[in-house]
Amino acid sequence: MDNLPACLFKDESAEDKASDRPATNMSSSTEQVRCAGGGKTSWPEVVGMSVEEAKKVILKDKPDADVVVLPIRSPVTQDLRLNRVRIFFDTTTVAQTPHVG
Repeated sequence: MDNLPACLFKDESAEDKASDRPATNMSSSTEQVRCAGGGKTSWPEVVGMSVEEAKKVILKDKPDADVVVLPIRSPVTQDLRLNRVRIFFDTTTVAQTPHVG
């Protein structure tokens, strides 16, 4: 179990819970990711803020975050990166809740 990722999806199946494998299903934007050791994984309070303000809030809570800023509805990869937080903006403000992934 030493090679399991620090975060597992909230909606993991009973089979995944019973095994030594991490959950393999992808999380939707409304699901929370829980991380070993606690820590914030989503920032709903930044929706409507400027991108720069949102980046400051996220980096205060998660200094090691790789913050990626993208226009809303941009195509993105589906890989899970525990240090990545994507900010999707519409014009100049945050359009949806940024979260780890």
